[in-house]
Amino acid sequence: MIPGIRNRTGRRFRGTLENTNRITKKRKKGTALYSYVIRLKQPGIQWAFLCVLCQDSSIRSVKPLSIEPGDTIGVVAPASAPPDMARFRAGIAQLERRGYRVELGRSTFAKDGYLSGTDAERLDELNGFLRRDDVRMLIAVRGGYGCLRLLPHLDYEAAGTHPKLLVGYSDITALHLALWRYADLPGISGPMIAVDWPDLDSASEALFWAIARGETCDPLIGPAGEILQPLRAGTAEGPLLGGNLSTIVRLLGTPYLPSFEQAILFVEDVNEPPYRIDAMLAQLRLAGVFDQLGGLVLGSFTRTRPETDKTDASPSPGEIFREYFAGAGFPVAEGLVYGHFPVKNSLPVGGRARLQVTSDMAQLGLVEPVVSSPL
Repeated sequence: MIPGIRNRTGRRFRGTLENTNRITKKRKKGTALYSYVIRLKQPGIQWAFLCVLCQDSSIRSVKPLSIEPGDTIGVVAPASAPPDMARFRAGIAQLERRGYRVELGRSTFAKDGYLSGTDAERLDELNGFLRRDDVRMLIAVRGGYGCLRLLPHLDYEAAGTHPKLLVGYSDITALHLALWRYADLPGISGPMIAVDWPDLDSASEALFWAIARGETCDPLIGPAGEILQPLRAGTAEGPLLGGNLSTIVRLLGTPYLPSFEQAILFVEDVNEPPYRIDAMLAQLRLAGVFDQLGGLVLGSFTRTRPETDKTDASPSPGEIFREYFAGAGFPVAEGLVYGHFPVKNSLPVGGRARLQVTSDMAQLGLVEPVVSSPL
């Protein structure tokens, strides 16, 4: 067992690896029992079992409630500190102007080297928000680095019992995938407080709120009308999983990477030279991730080489993708407007999606709401 970090009161955080393993085993038992009960073909027994199943957050899939003006949004800093306090305040103001109550976590003003506070401070903040029913959504201040250090100690049980959307991208990818792995909790890979919200364009914002309020987007069109480009033909439908490529690769070999069985994987990255993009794709292939996929969507790969280097003969990211995926056994599309880029699509991590690719077109659709409506 990984020792739990203690907070200021000496109380052990509940989100230890021992707990996550217990939750996983319980969910597997629930799935096996469900299959057995269905085979019995006894309506009374099936109904009683489903009533119990729906009350057990550790073995059911959870959907957060949709968000509306007047709801409370918690602002968290699980990775690095805000790079610019003026932009941080501007991002908060944007949400408040749209009618939301905004509550700031304590570590949003802390700093510990390249982290926004110590691990204990950031965990106390994030787990505290995860345990509350009155907070409808969490939005990260920024990415950077630090989320990996929190994964063994997250309160996954609270995340499933009090489901809410976590919004962010880049390093937040680690939290999204771990929460999906252990709590079946979806999130939104989307705009962050200090990075995007101060000057988020209207089309990108409209798509974000559409997903957060339970609308389906089929097909998903880029903020400026951009469409996907085909790379490998085929059709896939499954959970949309992914985020920052280098963060996903860091999770390989850990218990926090979910299964990608029949999933539609989406990836992006920034400041990674072509040889490192190649190496990360090779590592995913060697780890068997590509053998599981239902489909793949390639997002933005920006600032991949120094602009002053005119002698660099490295292949472009697009050339690398074609080498890897032109003969793939699943549909592949490229050109998704998503990533470390001012204009971007928001994507529901864990949301059900459909990818259709032919020789001359590609289309990604979000076919099921990632949130549920209040009763």
